[in-house]
Amino acid sequence: MGLFGRRKTVFVDADILVIGGGMAGCGATYESRYWGRDLKIVCVEKANIERSGAVAQGLYAINCYMGMQWGENQPEDHVRYARNDLMGLVREDLGYDIARHVDSTVHKLEEWGLPIMRDPKTGRYQREGKWQIMIHGESYKPIVAEAARKAATEVYNRIMVTHLLMDAKQANRVAGAVGFNVRTGDFHVFRAKAVIVCAGGASHIFKPRSVGEGMGRTWYAPWSSASAYALPIQVGAKMTQMENRIVLTRFKDGYGPVGAYFLHLKTYTENGYGEEYEKRWYEDTKALVGDYIDRHPVPTCLRNHAILREVAAGRGPIRMVTKEAFQDPHKETVGWENFLGMTIGQAVVWASQNIDPKHINPELTTSEPYVMGSHATCSGAWASGPEDYAPAEYQWGYNRMMTVDGLFGAGDTIGGTAHKFSSGSFTEGRIAGKAAVKYVKDMKNGQPQVSEQEYRDLEKLIYQPLENYRIGRNEIVAGTVSPSYLLPIHGLQRLEKIMDEYVGGISTNYMTNGVLLERGLELLAMLKEDMSHMGAEDLHSLQRTWELHHRLLASESVTHHTLFREETRWPGYYYRGDHMKLDDENWHCFTLSRYDRNTGKWEMEKAPVYHIVD
Repeated sequence: MGLFGRRKTVFVDADILVIGGGMAGCGATYESRYWGRDLKIVCVEKANIERSGAVAQGLYAINCYMGMQWGENQPEDHVRYARNDLMGLVREDLGYDIARHVDSTVHKLEEWGLPIMRDPKTGRYQREGKWQIMIHGESYKPIVAEAARKAATEVYNRIMVTHLLMDAKQANRVAGAVGFNVRTGDFHVFRAKAVIVCAGGASHIFKPRSVGEGMGRTWYAPWSSASAYALPIQVGAKMTQMENRIVLTRFKDGYGPVGAYFLHLKTYTENGYGEEYEKRWYEDTKALVGDYIDRHPVPTCLRNHAILREVAAGRGPIRMVTKEAFQDPHKETVGWENFLGMTIGQAVVWASQNIDPKHINPELTTSEPYVMGSHATCSGAWASGPEDYAPAEYQWGYNRMMTVDGLFGAGDTIGGTAHKFSSGSFTEGRIAGKAAVKYVKDMKNGQPQVSEQEYRDLEKLIYQPLENYRIGRNEIVAGTVSPSYLLPIHGLQRLEKIMDEYVGGISTNYMTNGVLLERGLELLAMLKEDMSHMGAEDLHSLQRTWELHHRLLASESVTHHTLFREETRWPGYYYRGDHMKLDDENWHCFTLSRYDRNTGKWEMEKAPVYHIVD
């Protein structure tokens, strides 16, 4: 195949294969070594684990810390908090499991060199809110990556994993994965007894507010291409709550985070006329969701709802009042450091627009939707829970194992566990790593069998876009337009347009309905048909092509779930115009889906919600 015709096939055998080297992947790699001293632990990462994942650029706070050593919070408190914020629907067993272990993770991070701010009066960690502690986190990810590097038998950077492999002898059992090196083009075949998917969630499946040259400026990492979901979906793993996309209120244009400002600097919001507006929409919101509006703290999506309603009423823009807080030199320093330590782009945007928050109250806006399982929402794979805490219906083997044998997950990958953030994702990686080691040891020498036919067929499929381009490039018209192939950017823009207009994006103020969703599925099916005509001019474009494949499959899942749940469970995240109210009588449940790759059909079902914590 031209320039890459001499690529090598690299075979890697492992006991445990960790896909993704972000916070969850590093946690899984570290803990797998602790319990599996004699096992071969392999971590594979699309970028480089030194600076990969959502924490790549740095982070100014750890958002999940109980503080049990000082009696600040207990795991049960965190479960109640997450349950309230998600309008009643969380996997309480999984959330409790993370909360009871997360403090030990944070203490370990401090031992490894992460600078955690302390209150000079009490000596405790500096609180930013009830669950957040403040850190100097520019080097957060390199510190964590060092522990993973030392624990792993091998780390393979720059490998785009495209598909999981299944056992040729035993049905519904994972056997490894395949992918390609985005620098050399070499084809990699990973054979493993257990696989832990710790890849990224989904940004850029909805059209972002930043377009043109700025389209990469998103809130969630632009390189998070839904591999956390596409990889399990392809092999028939059940997914849950994929309709529970998240919309963030953030500083306009730079997507800078607002939490530190609200919690630490004690800022507040007002409309364009300097008025308080949230109380104005109390009755409106109560009519949609009932007494959830009376909970404390007010669920995040409902605060979004008030912003959207106020702007629609013509009283925008919404601003954060920073002028008062920034009169305090210490708070002003903290405010700027908050961006310089993790979202430099916001500081640059303000500088370019002559915004000094000491003198001008900056605008806020709501983001396009993202799909992720590690932040404040519950999208992801349906996983088995801890044996000492999960109800029987939530257990079918090993902790954090999906409905495919030997396939585990953590971080963005696992659904039902809101509000785990960076520390909780690392902790969940540790939980999954420990369980995967137990699975491998229980197997004894039962090595899964990988079919050569399967991985050779996948190899041909993976590199086909290079061939499409090589053959069709001479038919180019008008610079980049070809009658023979689509470029990845064209496919991505088409996907974003479909999801934006039919599945509740920014252009419809997050509104959709059954008719729109059905039409969205038709258009997604057409895009799926055209994916066989993708053209990749180089390895970077080939990577973009497979990222698009993963985004498309996750988008199908989101659309099916949104269609299936006939209620508006999370106003401010999305609205079903044909079912505008929250309906606890019929929909106080989890939604589950399963994709059959042989038929292309999706099966939907409900699963019960068990409230374990009083």
